[in-house]
Amino acid sequence: MTTSPRFSPAASEFDFTSWMEAQLHHVEQALSQWVGVDTPADLGDAMRYAVLDGGKRLRPLLVLAAAQAVQGLQQAATRAACAVELIHAYSLVHDDMPCMDNDVLRRGKPTVHVQFGEARALLAGDALQVLAFELLTPADAQVPASMQAQLCRLLARAAGAHGMAGGQAIDLASVGQSLTEAQLRRMHSLKTGALLEASVAMGMACGVVSETAQQALMRYAQLLGLAFQVVDDVLDVVADAATLGKTPGKDADNDKPTYVSLMGLEPARAYAQSLYQQSLQALADSGLQNVQALSALAHMVVGRSH
Repeated sequence: MTTSPRFSPAASEFDFTSWMEAQLHHVEQALSQWVGVDTPADLGDAMRYAVLDGGKRLRPLLVLAAAQAVQGLQQAATRAACAVELIHAYSLVHDDMPCMDNDVLRRGKPTVHVQFGEARALLAGDALQVLAFELLTPADAQVPASMQAQLCRLLARAAGAHGMAGGQAIDLASVGQSLTEAQLRRMHSLKTGALLEASVAMGMACGVVSETAQQALMRYAQLLGLAFQVVDDVLDVVADAATLGKTPGKDADNDKPTYVSLMGLEPARAYAQSLYQQSLQALADSGLQNVQALSALAHMVVGRSH
């Protein structure tokens, strides 16, 4: 059996910008190679439109950063990074459709159903979802079968009724309702947080990690997921469409509960900063040395403007 290369320990001087550019280039190349190739009836055009050349790629970066922290298998991490991005992309395609959020702008361009029609958008989302699991189960032996199964289980759990889909169901059912902070946190821990947490868990699954480190990294992932949503709610209020890349103010227009509506703008900003500091402490508690990329990603999430 061919042994897949593992991530090497990072140098003591970590250049996050260079690291991120290299990882983004790697992920983009892999996605371009795997998405929408040889599909019938031009379905691939809609699939590629939904995935390529857009988005922050936060979830793939989290997979790769976590895999690097545990010196995981590179081939497995690459496939996991692309798979989680495909699940994220499919969810956006479906969420933007008229039967859900009915949005016309995503990643600075028309949404998939606006560009290709509702029927093809629905099929493109379906095809992206299935492709994610195909990528996690390659026919060659570079990714051990037990690792393939673990990666599939983590991603399926995060995407289904006990994760992203369940969170979206709560979101739709909560329009116009008053939620407590605990209820709002649960909704977003499923809708947004589950896939972010799965990204870290999938990265860890590409290597070997102690129970202590695993628990600390998952605590980091939970805090990051919550911080991401708090910042998202803040940006929905303060950013414009050109900066945000999607229609701002949609939550308020649809009377959806948010951290800003619950806490106020400045308290929500302060809460995001508190979550960031807690996430850094979780990384320190892991005892792992190579967590610079994870730390920098947390800073990027809380400091982002779109």
